[in-house]
Amino acid sequence: MPGPLSVAVAQPRCVAHDVAANARAHGAAIRGAGARVVVFPELSLTGYELDAAPVDPADPRLTPITEACAGTGTVALAGAPVAGPDGAVFIAVLAFDGPAPPAVAYRKMYLGDEEATRFTPGPEPCMITVDGWRLGLAVCKDTGVPAHAAATAALGVDAYLAGTVKGRDEAALQHERARAIATRHRLWVAVASFAGPTGDGYDQTAGRSGIWTPDGILVAGTGPRPGDVASAAFKK
Repeated sequence: MPGPLSVAVAQPRCVAHDVAANARAHGAAIRGAGARVVVFPELSLTGYELDAAPVDPADPRLTPITEACAGTGTVALAGAPVAGPDGAVFIAVLAFDGPAPPAVAYRKMYLGDEEATRFTPGPEPCMITVDGWRLGLAVCKDTGVPAHAAATAALGVDAYLAGTVKGRDEAALQHERARAIATRHRLWVAVASFAGPTGDGYDQTAGRSGIWTPDGILVAGTGPRPGDVASAAFKK
């Protein structure tokens, strides 16, 4: 049985389209979190800018994140648009683990109406394994589709980690969805929620990231401000 896993949810300040500045903010959050896994919001590396250029995982602008992960032993899950070999563009989760370029760990399956005009849905649920913990991945609207949580849980995961962008008035809905996933599937749930203004009309976003036990209890959470980080230890 794996030991406790320290997980943090971070909502760094984001500059629209500025991958270099956002990577520096991610690196600082990783160094400050002191966690084995750090989860970031949807499209955290570009902002929720639906016209943002795809991010190449080998882009040298991501070096502050790879260096922070190598220096702290952290696995970081950041959000970015990525291109596929056929030219399709996805809303993705990049998994950083040490000094190597990140891997595309997951592609968002359930897209909003505006997203669907630019992006392609991801093909399937996914998980990564860290220290024996099987971590299912999700992005924003995925969390509101019961079939997504069910299909991810069916992979045999121990936890469900999501990056989101929600309006300021949607924080309660976001928490309700997280509790429902936790209790229905008996999973730890961590949601990193965008904070501060971003694109597509989000003058303010919800923030209020959180971590829930399999009993649906919120054990760690942030406020609405950019820069907040919260962490907790997952335990079997």
